[in-house]
Amino acid sequence: MRSKYFMRSFIIAAIIILISSFYYLPFYVSKPGMAKELEPIIEVENGFDEQGSFMLTTVRMGRANIYSYAIAKLSKYQEVFPVRAIRNKNETDKEYNVRQLHLMATSKLAAIETAYKKAGIPIDYDYHGVFVLNVMQGMPAEGKLEAGDRIFKVDGNEFESSDQFIQYVSGKSEGDEVIFSIDRNEEIKEVKIPLMRLKETGKVGVGITLVDDKEVIVDPNVTINSEDIGGPSAGFMFSLEIYNQLTEEDLTRGYPIAGTGTIDLNGNVGPIGGIEQKIIAADKAGAEIFFAPNEKGASDSNYRAAVKTAKDIKTKMKIIPVDTFDEAVSYLMNLKAK
Repeated sequence: MRSKYFMRSFIIAAIIILISSFYYLPFYVSKPGMAKELEPIIEVENGFDEQGSFMLTTVRMGRANIYSYAIAKLSKYQEVFPVRAIRNKNETDKEYNVRQLHLMATSKLAAIETAYKKAGIPIDYDYHGVFVLNVMQGMPAEGKLEAGDRIFKVDGNEFESSDQFIQYVSGKSEGDEVIFSIDRNEEIKEVKIPLMRLKETGKVGVGITLVDDKEVIVDPNVTINSEDIGGPSAGFMFSLEIYNQLTEEDLTRGYPIAGTGTIDLNGNVGPIGGIEQKIIAADKAGAEIFFAPNEKGASDSNYRAAVKTAKDIKTKMKIIPVDTFDEAVSYLMNLKAK
């Protein structure tokens, strides 16, 4: 009888644990991810080889259940964030994922432009339309457009930038209907949507946020296979890898080099989240140098947080502050080769 009672209790406990693991709390948990070499990910046509390596660093982020929340609270290098700190107001999981992937796409474009400009190679763009990032609740686009839709025509008109797209739509009157030609999962559709005046801007629209869908045209060609990595934080390291393949002089000098930071079209390096976890990931991967956004010496900069974490884990990895792409290149060009 005791054996049967024990077995029944064990099964009930296992079922409770299984069910509760699928119950998500209104929090996200972030933890150290990985440091991944960029040379297999980025390929410049007929590019130069490197003796060392540039690595991107990642953070693992996911919705918290009871157990992951408890573990994160007890762990020094895991963090808990409320949903509102990660997602925009009323943003769905799908919209959040789409936004992260398009932030990555934008960072790729900025990285390519920064690297090719530095190498003195001209670039051009081929514009394909706009991507829908999210749809505002209670607005005309709700239920008609979805995150990830590509709008390539409005009323049969093609545009050369999202600014032209916005200018055309906002030039109409409230109540006018416009026809959007969209590509949703490779299926072409036409959707008719009435315009409404937006409280935030006073202009008419359908209630979407969007981003350009454009392709960079360069020679030599470059491909970046980032797969499902989202967000803009790899942009800076992308630019270093691309530039290194474009130029004969090997900037790695034989070192494994990790780092993080956004990059804009002017080559400025911006701050990111999860710098502490990225230091841990880089150290585990054997990086000897780590570039961290300096934020112009701010007291709460990514660089200062990275230095603190590096001391805590007693790594020998050298933490280098950077504000611009040019600063990083200058540092590497003056680095003694292995």
